Amino acid sequence: MNTSKQLHDRRAQRSRTRLRKVGNGRPRLSVYRSLKNIYVQVIDDVSGRTLVSASTMEKDLRASLRTGGDIGAATEIGKLIAERAIAAGVKEVAFDRGGYRYHGRVKALADAAREAGLAF
Repeated sequence: MNTSKQLHDRRAQRSRTRLRKVGNGRPRLSVYRSLKNIYVQVIDDVSGRTLVSASTMEKDLRASLRTGGDIGAATEIGKLIAERAIAAGVKEVAFDRGGYRYHGRVKALADAAREAGLAF
């Protein structure tokens, strides 16, 4: 029997494989969420490096957020990652939900990034 971590890793890998096929060389917006925080990176898979990142662990955000693990925090991170990506010259990304359902914090982050100008 597979553990929940193994099933999660399988879902995440399936998502990334699909993004490689349909991503057309666009950078990948990767999401990781824990119970207390949420982390986002824009990754260039061709060169294998992170272009920009944001998380609720950053000091300036931590002071303004009630908690790092709610929808409000995910919305703020979505806006911040979009601003940083556009400043770095990235306007289009492929959204990698990381094996998580497109619901709740993941959906809030994606919607906020779209509203801030990031296209995916």
